[in-house]
Amino acid sequence: MNDLSPIQLGRVNWIGLKTLIKKECARFLTVGAQTIITPVVSSILFFMVFALAFGGNGRSIGDVPYMTFLAPGLIMMAMIQNAFSNTSSTLMIAKIQGNIVDILMPPLMPLELLTGLLIGGVLRGLLIGLLGCISLSFFAHFGVAHIWAVLFYAVSGCMALSLLGIIAGIWSEKFDHLATFTNFIIMPLTFLSGTFYAVSQLPTIWYEAAHYNPFFFVIDGFRYGLLGQHEASIIRGVLIMLIVNIGLFVVTLKMIRSGYKIKS
Repeated sequence: MNDLSPIQLGRVNWIGLKTLIKKECARFLTVGAQTIITPVVSSILFFMVFALAFGGNGRSIGDVPYMTFLAPGLIMMAMIQNAFSNTSSTLMIAKIQGNIVDILMPPLMPLELLTGLLIGGVLRGLLIGLLGCISLSFFAHFGVAHIWAVLFYAVSGCMALSLLGIIAGIWSEKFDHLATFTNFIIMPLTFLSGTFYAVSQLPTIWYEAAHYNPFFFVIDGFRYGLLGQHEASIIRGVLIMLIVNIGLFVVTLKMIRSGYKIKS
């Protein structure tokens, strides 16, 4: 019995899982200037553009100054976009370079492989979010109104986009395919999520459409956590993010188990 592997015993391969997480973290920390600092700087530049070019300092949404309203959306946008980028690039680069076998050959069950990739993407997103909050706090006055909402939406948003990144990385055969996924799914949902504006300002048809966009609930919930202001039901947002993450997790796990486009 002692000679059986963790897979045969149905146990979690904690050493393998820990190694995969370390590898994923080392991958983006090694080039931190590109993967961590650049997204934070981009968020600050977005903030400056709206503040200087569009007179953001003289506007307000409700009782909240516009630039304060904008900051949580920019932070969350950077978090989820980089969580997506982390997992999708891991698989895409491995497939193109032909070393995808290095990910598939270790004695890791599909669930362990998925968990390791997922945690790597979430940690990158959360690190960018933390640095983004610190950086933008020098320009916009915001605190933490509801810590549970900040943590829940930060983690659930990064999880959803990390899972979506794994799906995109598995499905894509070249970077053009990955760009198509990003340009026609990620970017439209991001920019129609209320990051830069209140969705209540939209025409009725787009206002209704926004309430079917999971990205909207992530932005709105995170903004509620920092500012205490929200446009949609917080309970509905929590339920939608739980459903979205569970659904994406099941789909991703099935794709990995079947070897879809990653096993010959």
